[in-house]
Amino acid sequence: MQHFNQIIHAWYRHNKRDLPWRQTTDPYKIWLSEIILQQTRIEQGTSYFVRFAETFPTIKHLANASEEEVLKLWQGLGYYTRARNLHATAKKISTEMNGLFPNTYEDIKKLRGIGDYTAAAIASIAFGLPHAAVDGNVYRVLSRYFGIQAPIDSASGKKEFKQLAQELISEMPPHIHNQAMMEFGALQCVPAPDCPACPLNGSCYALTKNMVAQLPVKQNKPKVRNRYFNYLVLLTNESTYLSRRTQKDIWLGLYEFPLIETSSRSDVCHIVESDEFRNFVNPEHVILGDISNWETHPLSHQRIHYRFIKFAVGKESGISETLIRTNKKDIFNFAVPRLIETFINDNIWE
Repeated sequence: MQHFNQIIHAWYRHNKRDLPWRQTTDPYKIWLSEIILQQTRIEQGTSYFVRFAETFPTIKHLANASEEEVLKLWQGLGYYTRARNLHATAKKISTEMNGLFPNTYEDIKKLRGIGDYTAAAIASIAFGLPHAAVDGNVYRVLSRYFGIQAPIDSASGKKEFKQLAQELISEMPPHIHNQAMMEFGALQCVPAPDCPACPLNGSCYALTKNMVAQLPVKQNKPKVRNRYFNYLVLLTNESTYLSRRTQKDIWLGLYEFPLIETSSRSDVCHIVESDEFRNFVNPEHVILGDISNWETHPLSHQRIHYRFIKFAVGKESGISETLIRTNKKDIFNFAVPRLIETFINDNIWE
């Protein structure tokens, strides 16, 4: 283990990236970076971190923001539950903890939206506490080097990896060790690694046994659900209409064009003749316009198939009062899912 740690730490000293959250021990900034980087590439997440840190420089600033402000700034990152949990936790810390971030692993883990990995990362980096942070990158490094074939998504596997990671961190500076492990997995021991260039290639189990591609082991592949979204883009000369997602589903709290979800790629005539369409608009008051091609937007457990159907509005009196009328130029102030943002930028004002 000592040999492994020495190599990893030496590699980190020479290869670590200059990232903004590595220039502070402020637990708020470290927490912010960890939440943003969950399921987000560093190349994309860095700009979001900088914008959040500038807009909300302290927990109090974030707590005092509205949910719409937070979601708008988060727009494009996906997994919007992370943003809502971030906001809710900031409010809790601000109002119930005098604005002071908890300084123990146990108390950090009690916060909404924070699990084992995030709590360990904050505790070690911000407070120097010896708690191993085990993320996907660390699973990959440990499974390959030490030859662990226990599934990383099983209870027994997680326990085995956590125990090994904890043994490794016990003899090293926690804040350096965790970041070195994560960075090594992110840059060197990647899914398709350059093993000849790896400083651990002389003692790596997976390389010796020709098992690099087989490790780590994952036993459960999530089922992917297909959904079909038909967006109704209702247009006047100056305005369009939006609705807000309020059900417990993807993109909760975000805005979108009126949506009719179908079980398959339905014909537009069936859409226009449906009761759902009439709930949004009187068919006699609109004229069918352009229809986009079907596109696909992949999520972690869902595949969204979507298209946009434009309608020219003749009489606005036929539009449902449940919809939000907005000037076209003001639509950019609303927090919307990425696929809506792309459509707005590329198509709507043609």
